[in-house]
Amino acid sequence: MSINWKLKAAGFVGAISLTLAGCSSAIGGMDHSKMNMGNEQKKPSQTSDTKTGIAQTAEWKVLTGKEFNLTAVASNQEIAPGTTLPVWTFNNSVPGPELRVKQGETVKINLRNELPDPVTIHWHGVPVPNDMDGIPGVTQNAVQPGESFTYQFKATVPGTYWYHSHQDGVNQLDRGLYGSFIVEGVAEQKVDRDYTLVLDEWMSSGMDMSQGTSSNNDMDMSDMDHSGMDMGDSNMNMGGMEMDMAHDMSMYDLYTINGKSGDLVKPLVVKEVEKVRVRLVNAGYLSHQIHLHGHEFKITATDGQPINNPGVLKDNVVTLAPGERYDLEFEANNPGKWLIEDHGENNAVKGMKAWIAYEGANEQTDTANEKEKLSSVDLASYGQLGKASFSLDQSYTMEYTMNLNTESQNGETVYTINGKTFPETEPLPVKKGDTVKVRLVNQSKSDDHPMHLHGHFFQVLSKNGKPLEGSPIIKDTINVKPGEEYVIAFIADNEGNWMFHCHDLHHASAGMVTQVKYTDYNTDFVANPNAGNKPE
Repeated sequence: MSINWKLKAAGFVGAISLTLAGCSSAIGGMDHSKMNMGNEQKKPSQTSDTKTGIAQTAEWKVLTGKEFNLTAVASNQEIAPGTTLPVWTFNNSVPGPELRVKQGETVKINLRNELPDPVTIHWHGVPVPNDMDGIPGVTQNAVQPGESFTYQFKATVPGTYWYHSHQDGVNQLDRGLYGSFIVEGVAEQKVDRDYTLVLDEWMSSGMDMSQGTSSNNDMDMSDMDHSGMDMGDSNMNMGGMEMDMAHDMSMYDLYTINGKSGDLVKPLVVKEVEKVRVRLVNAGYLSHQIHLHGHEFKITATDGQPINNPGVLKDNVVTLAPGERYDLEFEANNPGKWLIEDHGENNAVKGMKAWIAYEGANEQTDTANEKEKLSSVDLASYGQLGKASFSLDQSYTMEYTMNLNTESQNGETVYTINGKTFPETEPLPVKKGDTVKVRLVNQSKSDDHPMHLHGHFFQVLSKNGKPLEGSPIIKDTINVKPGEEYVIAFIADNEGNWMFHCHDLHHASAGMVTQVKYTDYNTDFVANPNAGNKPE
């Protein structure tokens, strides 16, 4: 199994040029990032008003309604000042348009593929019917170039979600095929401003070493041992050989908010006394520590699910692992211009910041401090105890342990579940109505594993053997750090065959995937061996 490393590349490294598959002369040189597609309406944050049901963004388009058209197409986008990269997009922008729907509505999304490779859309966190989950070879065949597919489902659970390609996800999501998906609750608390910030990482230069693209300069990574990769700032050491062209995570020199870095990130405009919601979505492969300056705030939801009586926070960072979402709320009671920024040692964090700008504020009242050490909010003790669906000591229909590890097999570094890689991993067999308790143990020495369960929400019962002390925590993605252990529980209430995998998609593509399979579920889906399905 070869590993497709997350490299978003443009320009030259030495004499090696990058050629993005599908960037034909028809689009070469054109900047499509500001192109309006179909019935999309640009809703700048300065003029939008959530009191009238219109959401705001700090950057891109918002679509509301019940039916949407998404076109997967190659494009170019200015990511940082002076840096334009070839990207793969939904509707000519990264992120793709934010889709906003209302709880209880039946939603229809028409996907058209104008890329050179097959694609799908997965609705991350949304409990859709199994045949709408967007997993090639599992729930559908990948949508071929020039073809279309329609997703249709009822938006039953309100919250902050997102959508992205699940076909060859390590590469396609990495190139920009994602967007946010918001289900507005019937009874949700109203705010005056409602912003969504999608976080990601890019490389401003390098080379495309992904497999299966039409680049003439692809390199075969299958013989490379990545187990010695340094995820810090040093060069990569492979078998004692230092490589100047290291593929460690410090090579990500552009961190973005809504597809933009640095001065290109649009401000979050507020008025004094307004109530503001900020929805954070991590679409990248690195964790980010987000600090809201100058205001007290609360975390009102995680992965779209509410936290019971959240406490007031100030000068804490909120750590988002890949795939996670957090909703923050604050009162605009400190006029001026304040930052919301990433913290860390990598210089790229300087680009992941946005200004919270009060109307009428002309002078900057804040300074960046991205290396300041602040404590991260621990959900295991945040909020207050409340009614929960599960407990540690109740009986369960099924109990299962997933030992997550980084191993070397046949000369390759792989990421395993109980010593096996997908598709050899053992699925979790369930029947509708079963209660399932899963113990997640990270045995890797240095790798985080943000584990994502499709089609279901789970309750977090304990962390490192200690029961949660705060609010019941309901999630679909949980980050298990090296040496950590979590116990989670869910009810098998959504029939189908569902992926359960690490959302660092490097790890998923190298084996860390299993499935929750309903033994009493029958499907008429037949995988087409010629579709090029790549579900990881």
